[in-house]
Amino acid sequence: MRDTRESRLLLVLLIAIAFALITVDIRGGEASPVDGARQAAATVFGPVQKGVSNAVDPVGNAIGAVRDSGQRHDRVSALEQENAALKRRLGSDERNRSRVNELDKLLKTAGAGQYGIKAAEVIAIGAAQGFSWTVTIDAGADDGLKRDMTVLNGDGLVGRVTTVGPSTATVLLANDPDFTVGTRMENSNELGFATGQGDQPFNVQLLNGKAKVKPGDRLVTFGSSKDRPFVPGVPVGQVVRVDPAGGDLTRDIFVRPYVGYTKLDIVGIVVQAPRDDPRDMVLPKKPAKPKPTPTVTVTATPSPGGQNAPVDGPADGQVNEQE
Repeated sequence: MRDTRESRLLLVLLIAIAFALITVDIRGGEASPVDGARQAAATVFGPVQKGVSNAVDPVGNAIGAVRDSGQRHDRVSALEQENAALKRRLGSDERNRSRVNELDKLLKTAGAGQYGIKAAEVIAIGAAQGFSWTVTIDAGADDGLKRDMTVLNGDGLVGRVTTVGPSTATVLLANDPDFTVGTRMENSNELGFATGQGDQPFNVQLLNGKAKVKPGDRLVTFGSSKDRPFVPGVPVGQVVRVDPAGGDLTRDIFVRPYVGYTKLDIVGIVVQAPRDDPRDMVLPKKPAKPKPTPTVTVTATPSPGGQNAPVDGPADGQVNEQE
């Protein structure tokens, strides 16, 4: 067809008629006047479409496979997310079990020393308060906390309260270089002062320079006047090194603390001191020494003929017990 004025008018007219039919068909729905024509077209062209569809089935299957692959990928991703959530939940359950154990140890320690405590959780470390070894706990004045209260956990001495807000408080940890607490040796009752040294053992100066001390000896807090800032009997640590006396009036020893200050979680603030000094009651029991196992050595006695006589029992030999 030539590109003339008449052909252009015919094209515009056909487009207008097509839009008119589309509008009538949409508004008419199932009662559309062109519905019969549409059905007739479907009858005529249906087999052709089916043949074309059969011809392109491999392509369609490939596209479907790609689509299904995407769906499978989505299912795998969903399963991976569910697996990760399950692991997080299991991890949380493990953490909860650990915290229950910590709380149980804390309650046993408080019960052994007859300390009235308020349990709290460590919610921040000391970066907010400077370079000191401090932590922030989620209990404060509203919970009855005051400055210079003793803080402990299930293992022993944690520190003392230094700053109190309405709902939080700051605790100076016992391993801080500015922290000093009076101590008493188990059994010997030798007194001293323990000073924190960061991640190193406490340095303890015993008042008696001639005190007999050995590695493995244990210390507890001596206690303060009116039980502030320290109540008595809280486990401090175990001696790991003893410096020579050297004739000084005091004597230095080094004590490994019971508490791990880098992994604190549940702590207890002593809001009521014990009526009586618990002394060594809070210290864990020492493991029993294993009993020595006797060993029997039998020595054969040579016979007069130069051959060893048969041994019937200890009567012909020697029995030695060794530890």
